[in-house]
Amino acid sequence: MYYTKFNTRFCEIILAGDEKGLAHLHLNTGEGSRKFEIQEDWELNQAFFENIKTQILEFLDGSRETFDVRINPAGTEFQKKVWKQLRKIPFGRLVSYGEIAKQLGNSKASRAVGAANGKNPIPLIIPCHRVVGTNGKLTGFAHGLAIKEKLIGLEKGPAD
Repeated sequence: MYYTKFNTRFCEIILAGDEKGLAHLHLNTGEGSRKFEIQEDWELNQAFFENIKTQILEFLDGSRETFDVRINPAGTEFQKKVWKQLRKIPFGRLVSYGEIAKQLGNSKASRAVGAANGKNPIPLIIPCHRVVGTNGKLTGFAHGLAIKEKLIGLEKGPAD
């Protein structure tokens, strides 16, 4: 497994993955519940992630709306179904946990969708920040609500 770290205007980002795809994207905000450690046997390899880093920086400066990145997240089959559904949420659009549950065929699964969202190992590329409570309220984000709010604001564009 390779890894790299780089700074953005939002926070430090840590990427980890291999030839099978990106496995982790950690938003190192110092907030939220997500803890992340670089494993001793991982190899620092900045060149391996150069294309992904460029796409992330373009996204965070507002010049990119989609990613072309091979991903390889580890998770349960249900989590992977949720994450696949999240990737279909268009840039700038917010959906509720309940809407995702309905799209997956079980309108009562909104809590399970929320739990899968919280385990998403590749935020931004799997855009879990675009999921909000039924009332439109920002709820839960493993990296802290402050960055979730900033990412939603970035996608809404400048206020008129």
